[in-house]
Amino acid sequence: MLKQKRPNKSRLEIVFKDQTSVQVYDGTQGWKVRPFLNRNDAEPYTAAETKLAAADAELGGPLIDYAAKGNKVALIGNEAVEGHPAYKLLVTLRNGEKRNVWVDAASFLEVKMDGEPRKLDGKLHKVAILFRDYKTEHGLSVAHLQESAVEGIKQTYKMTIAKVAVNEAMADSLFQKPTPAAAAAGAVAVPGAKTP
Repeated sequence: MLKQKRPNKSRLEIVFKDQTSVQVYDGTQGWKVRPFLNRNDAEPYTAAETKLAAADAELGGPLIDYAAKGNKVALIGNEAVEGHPAYKLLVTLRNGEKRNVWVDAASFLEVKMDGEPRKLDGKLHKVAILFRDYKTEHGLSVAHLQESAVEGIKQTYKMTIAKVAVNEAMADSLFQKPTPAAAAAGAVAVPGAKTP
């Protein structure tokens, strides 16, 4: 389950082998709990994870209200994505990072985006994120399937969105790192989490 709250807060809960891992970014820093690795205490994000979370936490992505976010966008050409004509855009984020975004030429919806490169075997590999199966939810077109592919790796990673809720009330405490005393008492806010 992914929850996002303005300005740049995000909380991702993943159930794996009946245990719930949590990744949270509060707009400045992040933390994670990974019980399936026997890591039940909240650990801080690495510098790389914080950088990635800061880029991904923006609601609407890098194109919507791009100028207000401090991003710059330039059309650099046309390039088909999965057999469909698309516009290839170069987005320069406010922190100076650059990434390509492909927008479908007919629907004007994002169909592909450069992801954060992954370091494997001591080398950086490009990452492509594909957006598919758009459905209208609360008046918004939302991709219900996101697939990440790492260059040189056959296996891809798919995320399916089953439900979209808009403007639901969320307490700020969902994005706060638990205190060591609360974590020791089992008070980490992980609904349905099981400890070993």
